[in-house]
Amino acid sequence: MPGLDNSQIRDFIESGYVRIDQAFPTALAEAARDILWRDMGLSPDDPAGWTEPLVRLGMYGGAPFVEAANTAVLTRAYDRLVGPGRWRAPAAMGTFPIRFPSSGSSGDEGWHVDVSFDSDKPDYMDWRVNWVSRGRALLMLFLFSDVGEDDAPTRIRKRSHRDVARMLAPAGAAGLTMRELAPRFVETAGREEVLATGAAGTVYLCHPFLVHSAQAHRGAHPRFMAQPPLFPRSELQLKRADRAYSPVETAVKEALGQA
Repeated sequence: MPGLDNSQIRDFIESGYVRIDQAFPTALAEAARDILWRDMGLSPDDPAGWTEPLVRLGMYGGAPFVEAANTAVLTRAYDRLVGPGRWRAPAAMGTFPIRFPSSGSSGDEGWHVDVSFDSDKPDYMDWRVNWVSRGRALLMLFLFSDVGEDDAPTRIRKRSHRDVARMLAPAGAAGLTMRELAPRFVETAGREEVLATGAAGTVYLCHPFLVHSAQAHRGAHPRFMAQPPLFPRSELQLKRADRAYSPVETAVKEALGQA
C-alpha cells in the first residue's frame, strides 16, 4: 500500500492528526478482541453481563497486538511523521479502555493531552509534558472494533496541538503538570471537533500535543480501542543544522512562529 502523501503530511501539520484506513488487518482486530473478551470474563453474546460503562485492561504485548502496531503501512507512516531512526518500534499496545453501552458516565471524559514524563509520581495530575515532547513521539488511536458516532469515539480538537505548543513553550524543558495544564484546555474550546470513527483496523496518528477526550457510549456494541504512545529515540529538535525537521517538529515550529 502507498505511504502518506504530501497533502496528508501537510494536513497532519495543520490539523494535528492523520487517519489511516486499513492500517492493520481486521483478522488481527478479531484475534485481539477474543483475547480481551476472555480476560474480561465477558461474552459478546451476553449483553446482560455488560454492567459497567468502562473496563480497563492492562498492558498487552505479543501477538496479535504487536503485529497490529508494526504493519508496513504504519512503520512507513512513523518514518514520515517522526523521521527515520527517530522512533522505537512498538513492543506493546498499552492498556485498553473498553467502553460499553451505558446511560451513565465513566468519569474520565475531560479534555486533556497525554502527559509523558514524571509518570513515576503517584498522582496523575503531577505527571508532566514539555514543549519538546519528552517521552512521546505520537499519540495513536487504534480501533479494534468498528466505531461509529454513537460508539464512544474519541473526540479530537482539530489544530489544538498548536495551542498547546504555545502553552508549553514558556515552561521550557521542565514543562507543565496536568494540574497546571488542565485549567487551560478551555482555551481550545473554539476548535473544530472531530470524532475518531472508522472500521476495525483504522488508526489515527496524532501529534502528541493534540487535545482530546473520551465520551459516553450511546451505541449498541462495545468499543475496543487502544491509545498507545509511539516512543521517541530522543526529544523533538527545534533547531537542526540540516533543517531535516519532521512534521511533528514542523507543527511546533509553525505554532511558535519559528518556521
